[in-house]
Order: sequence, then structure tokens, then C-alpha cells
Amino acid sequence: MGLLSKKDTKLITDPLADNNPITIQVLGICSALAITAQLKASIVMAVSVMAVLGIGNVVISLMRNIIPSKIRIIVQLVVVAALVIIVDQVLKAYSYELSKTLSVFVGLIITNCIIMGRFEAFALANGPWRSFLDGIGNAAGYGLILVIVGFFRELLGSGTLLGFKVLGDPIEKTGLYAIGYENNGFMLLSPMALIVVGIIIWVQRSRNKALIED
Repeated sequence: MGLLSKKDTKLITDPLADNNPITIQVLGICSALAITAQLKASIVMAVSVMAVLGIGNVVISLMRNIIPSKIRIIVQLVVVAALVIIVDQVLKAYSYELSKTLSVFVGLIITNCIIMGRFEAFALANGPWRSFLDGIGNAAGYGLILVIVGFFRELLGSGTLLGFKVLGDPIEKTGLYAIGYENNGFMLLSPMALIVVGIIIWVQRSRNKALIED
């Protein structure tokens, strides 16, 4: 028997596709709109949420039998707030410039609907191992959308990926710029992130007709 059973594997794979927290559950949309103008910021936010949700789910699962139901939301907020503070301090220590770019959005992880939703829907009713897998899976599904959106917004909006010029130099007119290509500044605006997410949803539901609701 492998490390992961079929049910355990689905906890990781389902959020990557047909139960994605952003495209299907429509959770965590705010950060998908706000911080995806740069691919690096998208990746860092995805990793940050994965750390917070994976560890947070385990902590809530371990405490689920001793948390009074009347204060469970307060306890969940304290747990996620403590984890977010740790993530924020790590970012400031090792990537200060990026931490300034993400600034308030890292703090808003505390109120990310995906995190509170998984605490409530899964961690309070399951053991630590399955809760960890659920957290990693949902964070990975969230992060996948952020990375896709960040990839296209930075590429088409700035002509770069992770800060590296991949389409040429717009000033020296090399690469695609030599034949008249121009960066699409609209891709750097938040509404374009919503449009990119909409296209992803359209592709996903076209591929799987079962996702289309009457």
C-alpha cells in the first residue's frame, strides 16, 4: 500500500482541477486580482498561502476536540494570524523588496476565504494527516491559478517573466519589438486579471461539461 490512498490523493488533485478554490468555489479572488501583475509575486503569495494553510489545517485538526464551538472562529483567526506574522517576518528577512510589494496582501491572508473555509469544512472534522493534504491541495489549486494569471499578465503587460526580458528590449527595439510589438499596458490593471480568470473558467468548463450548472 502506498503512502497515499486514493482518497488521500484526491485531496491534493481535486483542487488542482475540477474543485479549484478560485475557478469553481470562487474563493480567494481578491489576491488573484491584486498581486498577479508580476509572476514572482504570484509565486511567493502561492507559497505563503500553502505554508499557512498546510500548517494551519494541522494545528486546527489537532485542537479540534478541545476548541469550544462558540469561540472556534476566534481560535482559527488567532492560529492563522500567528502563521501569517511568521511568513511576513520571513519575507522581510529574506526578500525585503518583495515583501514591500506584497505588503498588505500578505496580511490579508488572515481573511482569505479559502483558509477559513478549509478550517471550518475539513480540519475541524478530520485528522492531522488528511487535513495537511487538504491544505496543501487547496493551496496548490489556488497557487496554480495565481501563477497562470501572473504569467500572462507579466508576459503581455511588461514583456518579462520573473523580471527577465523574454520578448526583447522595448527601448533598443530588439526581439518582437523590432517588428512593431508593443506591451499591453491594460494587462497590468486589476480588471485584466478578472478577464484572465474568466478565460480559465471558460476553458475549464468547456473541457468538463459536468461543471456547467443549469
